[in-house]
Amino acid sequence: MGNIFSVSISCDPTANFCCWGFLSQQANYISKFGENREALNRSLQELTALKNDLVRRVEVAELQTSMMRLDQVKLWIEKAETIETQVREVQNCADREIQKSCSGVYCSKNCFPSYKYGKKVFKMLVEVDALKNKGSFEEAATESLPVGVVYEMPTEPTVGMESMFDQVWRHVEDDQVGTIGLYGMGGVGKTTLLTKIHNKFAFSTSYHFDPVIWIVVSKDHRLDILQDKIGEKLGILNDKWKHKETHEKAQHIFKFLSKKKFVLLLDDLWEPVEMIIVGIPNPAIPDPVTPGPANNKKSKIIFTTRLEHICSCMDAQIKMKVTCLMPNQAWTLFQEKVGKETLQSHPDIPKLAQVVANECDGLPLAIITVARAMTCKKTPHEWKHAIRVLKESASEFSMMGDKVFPLLKFSYDNLPSEKVKSCFLYCALFPEDFLISKDDLLYFWMCEEMFEDVNVDEAKYETYHIIGTLLSVCLLEEEGNFVKMHDVIRDMALWLACDCGKENESILVHAGLPRTPNVEKWKNTKRVSLFGSHFESLVETPKSPNLLTLLLRGGGGPLNMIADGFFDHMPTLRVLDLSENLNITKLPSGVSKLISLQHLNLSRTGLRKLPVQLKACVRLKYLDLEHMDELDFVPPNLISSFPVLKVLRTLACGSSDRIFFDGEGALIEEIQGLEYLEVLTLSVRSSSCFQKLFSYHKLVTRIRTLQLSDGKNQASFLDISSLVDMKHLDTLYIRETPNWKQLEVYWAGRAPNDPRDLMMIKQNCFLCLQFIEVSRCPDLKDMTWLIFSPNLSHLRVDACNDIEKIIDLERLGGVGNVVQELNPFGKLTVLSLSSLPRLNSIHDRALPFPYLKEIKVLACTALRKLPLNSTSAEGSNIVIRGHEYWWSFLEWEDEDARKVFLPCFQNTTTK
Repeated sequence: MGNIFSVSISCDPTANFCCWGFLSQQANYISKFGENREALNRSLQELTALKNDLVRRVEVAELQTSMMRLDQVKLWIEKAETIETQVREVQNCADREIQKSCSGVYCSKNCFPSYKYGKKVFKMLVEVDALKNKGSFEEAATESLPVGVVYEMPTEPTVGMESMFDQVWRHVEDDQVGTIGLYGMGGVGKTTLLTKIHNKFAFSTSYHFDPVIWIVVSKDHRLDILQDKIGEKLGILNDKWKHKETHEKAQHIFKFLSKKKFVLLLDDLWEPVEMIIVGIPNPAIPDPVTPGPANNKKSKIIFTTRLEHICSCMDAQIKMKVTCLMPNQAWTLFQEKVGKETLQSHPDIPKLAQVVANECDGLPLAIITVARAMTCKKTPHEWKHAIRVLKESASEFSMMGDKVFPLLKFSYDNLPSEKVKSCFLYCALFPEDFLISKDDLLYFWMCEEMFEDVNVDEAKYETYHIIGTLLSVCLLEEEGNFVKMHDVIRDMALWLACDCGKENESILVHAGLPRTPNVEKWKNTKRVSLFGSHFESLVETPKSPNLLTLLLRGGGGPLNMIADGFFDHMPTLRVLDLSENLNITKLPSGVSKLISLQHLNLSRTGLRKLPVQLKACVRLKYLDLEHMDELDFVPPNLISSFPVLKVLRTLACGSSDRIFFDGEGALIEEIQGLEYLEVLTLSVRSSSCFQKLFSYHKLVTRIRTLQLSDGKNQASFLDISSLVDMKHLDTLYIRETPNWKQLEVYWAGRAPNDPRDLMMIKQNCFLCLQFIEVSRCPDLKDMTWLIFSPNLSHLRVDACNDIEKIIDLERLGGVGNVVQELNPFGKLTVLSLSSLPRLNSIHDRALPFPYLKEIKVLACTALRKLPLNSTSAEGSNIVIRGHEYWWSFLEWEDEDARKVFLPCFQNTTTK
């Protein structure tokens, strides 16, 4: 039979109505498919135009003002973009449906697909129309940040920062200061100080900076990440921001901040940040467009760094070093962190605790770390153990090797080369708080071959460059011509060299060792330091095939004997320092085994003669024999056995000139023959030998330091004009000349006394002289010749009973006024005058002292006037030391001068 098909229709009128209505709606989806599709296209175009207009309004607001889009606007735009995508998908499907239609009309062979897409188109049309109706916004953006709101950042209570904070804040209040750089070693409290500055804005209502932005700059920061951090703080970070180019982000940030009076706080910079590339307006340039109250004060950029040179690279108008705490401040901080309970647990602990605190040397990070580690130590034995560990191996102390040293190591890791790192670790060979001569480092490093084979001056330039680098990153501290290491930095350096597996930098340091060292430990060591040790002899024979440097400087210690075989197994030793061992009277014969030796320092030892075995040290570049008072014999041809010798120091060597100048075998003859000699220091003890010296023309040009004395001769004056031939002479000592009344300058056979001599004077000045000391010359009347030393930086005059004037222009006759063009004392930094009872004048008139740092006057009761007026020392921080009684009787050019220099005075205890 055929198929049976039946239809059942309800007779209920209501049901019939609903049924036909439903069927009618379905038919409309199909019959009006084309009409609805065209309407959807038009409605979508209108929605897209509305969205684009709104986006432009928002972006203009965000770019030109401190505005951000409203959340409801952001949501509407997101919905519009979503529905745009959905409509296009439906339209694409509908197009494919049309391709299936009959005879090009909307009459599908299969009604179900037409119905489905007709329904989708209709619903899309309803949604688009509804979204359009909600897309009218009177306000599309609002202020991005709450004006003037700064939220406090968490920080611990501080000790000893009040003075530094006050200094920084005075610069914040100064309209002329835009950028402030705070630099200092790791752990010194830079971040804490910056946090206090930030929080000052949170508590203060009188400083209308907006916004106040805090950014931590990572060590390897990227420009785009830094921009993102700033954008986030400004509230302008959105989805589109992430797709902007760097220059577009910079433009956005710049337009935002250029209308603002902002504060940007950048913590922990390791590299300069190009503010303009980031988009930060230069706070040193006022905004000419927006006058009025909002621009009464400039914007500020304040940053912290460990690297001093970053301050210059960032154009900081104010550069401030954050220093360690003073001893009383450090003790206060230590007490706070360790707690009263621990300090009061035993009567001996407070005194021991002070020793522990002192080991931290004022570094806040170390103080806090050590104090917290000691809070549970309630017995003196535990505290004594802590003291021993901190002194001998600080890295073994709780949390020092885990917390303190790794933080400080960032500065080491950031050094520019392995050479600089090696030079830094070398400084750890010296004892705590030891002042290391820059020249000592020069010759140590040169003879360890840390530099290429260059001349002494080139090595000096590189040495000072490296020292400057280490000073810049606060790994060294400077005191005049010396540097030193902070105690904790030194401990960190020893930790790096000995405990961190840096085998190629292995060093062993035992300063002040009370007993003979265990030389078995020297087997794989490259550098050994036994500074100031207290043992009497070295009898064992160390086997040290890799040893490069051995520092046995005594400091007047009891060492009096070194066994003959002590140096037998040190084939690579390059640097040997035996200085300041007064009880050593002979060297072991084993010095002949030191075939690699380049640096030998025997200064201030008790040697009576130099051993002939030293001839084997043919690679010697540096030999120091200064202040060897007992030396009376140097084997013939010994000095000439050092063919590559560059530096020979013989100042105050021996008790007379006999070794150097007497007889055919005089040492001066051998020295003259040294082809590569560049630096010579020498003492001349008679006027006759001084004249003889100038017959050795090549040698004269090598002299860097000269000491003149004339204890046995009766000459009343000395013509020192020949010193001009010493082209590199930078240091001159004149001592113990009981009969000299004048030091004369004769050029062209006469003293300059005519203005026409000025050109001759300029050509014949003592241009290299920088340090001059004159002492125990009782008959000397003046030192007028100093006017021909235009580069003089240090002048010391002591115990010259008859001297009345330092510079006596009357002695120069007609040329007196002309020589003012030489700017006498124009580069002077230190002037020290002592025990000059008749001195009444330094100079007849006030002089400019642009570089002067210190004037010291002791026991000069006749001196009633200094050559100073109110402008003499502009730009320099001068200190004047003397007795208060002398100071009270000083006469001044005018009242202004007295007011200027009154704060500079420091009272001494000697009249």
